[in-house]
Amino acid sequence: MSMAAETSTENSSGQTADVLVLGAGMAGLAAAHALVERGIRPLVLEAKDRVGGRIHSLQTSQGVVELGAEFVHGKNAELWALIEEAGARTVERDGAMLREGAAGELHEDEEIEEGELFDPLDRLVNLQRDSSFEEWLASSDVPNEQRAGLRGYVEGFNAADASRISAQSLGLQQRAEEQIEAKRAWHVVGGYSQLAIFLANRVRKLGGEIKFNCVVKSVRWSAGNVTVETSGGVFRAPRCIVTLPLGVLQRANRDGGMVLEPEPAAMAHARRLAMGSAERFTMIFREPWWERSKRVNEKALKAMNFLFTFRRSPPVWWTAHPEPQALPTLTAWAGGPRAAQFVGRDADQLGDEACTALAEVFGLPEQQVREALLATHRHDWELDPFSYGAYSYIPAGALDAPGA
Repeated sequence: MSMAAETSTENSSGQTADVLVLGAGMAGLAAAHALVERGIRPLVLEAKDRVGGRIHSLQTSQGVVELGAEFVHGKNAELWALIEEAGARTVERDGAMLREGAAGELHEDEEIEEGELFDPLDRLVNLQRDSSFEEWLASSDVPNEQRAGLRGYVEGFNAADASRISAQSLGLQQRAEEQIEAKRAWHVVGGYSQLAIFLANRVRKLGGEIKFNCVVKSVRWSAGNVTVETSGGVFRAPRCIVTLPLGVLQRANRDGGMVLEPEPAAMAHARRLAMGSAERFTMIFREPWWERSKRVNEKALKAMNFLFTFRRSPPVWWTAHPEPQALPTLTAWAGGPRAAQFVGRDADQLGDEACTALAEVFGLPEQQVREALLATHRHDWELDPFSYGAYSYIPAGALDAPGA
């Protein structure tokens, strides 16, 4: 059954449940699944017409394109258990990493260079005083020629502002990543959304319910009694689990946001965290035209996995290599402050500008790149009223906020 067919299951008409769950992203679906497995009947209320939240696998005429979360980073036990249970196929992403130099030259990165670049981050976990990454970097002994690369990684990978993100949180993140081999990454063949659809179907099969197009307007609660008013009706239950993205939560009880009365104490800590910015778009081509470039050896071009163009924006690109039968695609990524220039931009316009830049990077005729382009797809998570950003990070001084 196709993704569209699986997510179009009709909702039942009941409006009562043991627990209301706000949001049918991965957190909400995982919570609902845990409840139904214990005989507790949840009702999941989702603002959109699909499950998955910021996982969004778009079915196009050419094939599936990821518009949101894409990579399975490392060997997280819970996630891999779900992948296996869902019967999803994965392909590990590896290959050549190409980088555009300051003078426009193109070369293949050496793995040892990448390791040396990230070594300073390992020290951050032992800081005596937390500070922003930018503040730490300014007082560190990291060579000047290495600082731009580190800053670009911190902002791009974490969708964060280097002048805000906690340096110590980055150290803790590095330690956690080492424990799950997070430098390795996989792609779910056929779309990451398969995992969300699998969980949603399991929830329904075990007696739970999911209602779409229910935009939360207000949540009013007291001990043992929660009333949630949505665009799709009013729902009541003894308890409620809120799994809305941080960007949405932080707007609660403010202009344009939902009403949350009384406001739980945890909300004060949620407002201490930050929602990061990331913008991405994917270009589908008739063929992998970049393999014709004479600027790098043919073997590296055929195995190209990542392309870094830090002198331009967007600064990061990736292909579908080495996934068999994958579409010839290039996905552009800009995280942190560099993402701002792409907010609200039209996908076709971004694709048009990218053709010019990519032709320059690979030293090929611009017309050749344009003629190969079939379509450009994107979703603007920054302007999406049900996300307001990409993913969260911890600002300096807020290390205790997630736990609180």
